[in-house]
Amino acid sequence: MTELLEAMMVISFGLSWPVSIVKSYRSKTAKGKSLIFLLIVEFGYICGVLWKIVEFVKTGVIKYPSYFYLLNLIMIGIDIILYFRNAKLDKQARADMESARSR
Repeated sequence: MTELLEAMMVISFGLSWPVSIVKSYRSKTAKGKSLIFLLIVEFGYICGVLWKIVEFVKTGVIKYPSYFYLLNLIMIGIDIILYFRNAKLDKQARADMESARSR
């Protein structure tokens, strides 16, 4: 029962990341995103994955919620990569606006 509840928790948290990734990809802007927030959540999932690795080393059993921790970790990583892409696009857009103003 505890594994089921843990899996439900991690899946619930994880459902938001595909939406966030699509929004980041389509919007092409980092406005409204917090890199600090993304990094803190990523750190939390790194800790969760490490916990599951330690648990596996102790017991020799990989419990199925482990896969959801890893999946969420990957999705947040994708969102972080998109954040940097979008920040670069924002910077380029600002430079283009400055260039257009100075003409």
